[in-house]
Amino acid sequence: MHYIDTHCHFNFPIFAGDLEHSLAQVRQANVTGIVTPATNADDFVPITQLARRIPELFAALGLHPLWTQHHHDDDVLRLEKHLAEDDTILAIGEIGVDFYTPELCALAARQWQLLSAQLDLAKSYSLPVILHSRKSHDPLAKLLKDTQLPATGVIHGFTGSYQQAKRFIDLGFYLGVGGSISYPRAHKTRDAISKIPLEYLVAETDAPDMPLQGYQGEANRPERVIQVCNILAELKKLPIEALQEAVWQNSLRLFPKLARVLS
Repeated sequence: MHYIDTHCHFNFPIFAGDLEHSLAQVRQANVTGIVTPATNADDFVPITQLARRIPELFAALGLHPLWTQHHHDDDVLRLEKHLAEDDTILAIGEIGVDFYTPELCALAARQWQLLSAQLDLAKSYSLPVILHSRKSHDPLAKLLKDTQLPATGVIHGFTGSYQQAKRFIDLGFYLGVGGSISYPRAHKTRDAISKIPLEYLVAETDAPDMPLQGYQGEANRPERVIQVCNILAELKKLPIEALQEAVWQNSLRLFPKLARVLS
């Protein structure tokens, strides 16, 4: 079986600083696709260069809400320039809104402004989006409904309720399932994921973040997407082979440019 990690920051130093070792582990685990989203404009060139060098890597470019205070209006122009010049860019991401702290809430207007500008680019280039959403599911779903993206996208690292999940999938969005489902205490998220139709789910690690149970305090790794799939198969009461094939096909539908290479 082969696996796709639909969200991994493989450009971070923990991987890029020891590239041969990281790639050896990925390839031994049969992880044949790794979607690597940017967090800021300075990531754009390094990620696209890395994706050209490594067959398993696929670039997504965007401005992450956690870095809102560091983003400039020119960064959106830089993003558009890359989109216009590089047809291999898989998606726009990691973008979104995050209201987890008072400091982030104070930047709400700027977060929405940057997100809207990037959603406009997604419409212009018919690209899917990789969305970060923390304490913001309901207003984000409303914006997405109003925006009507042609290629939809994925709610990365989803940890909301079934009702919130349903709003997103009713709009045609996928849910990124990661390490949070490995924790028995995550009742709300595990319940939501167990009820959502399988055709709306993709697997991810968010490595080096979002560690699975048993790996707390360690950097997460892309090959652990296999364990995410195993846990998801248990929640869905499916054989791992059936689960893996389903999330593989979902990933290819979510990212059509991925399908051109991996189909």
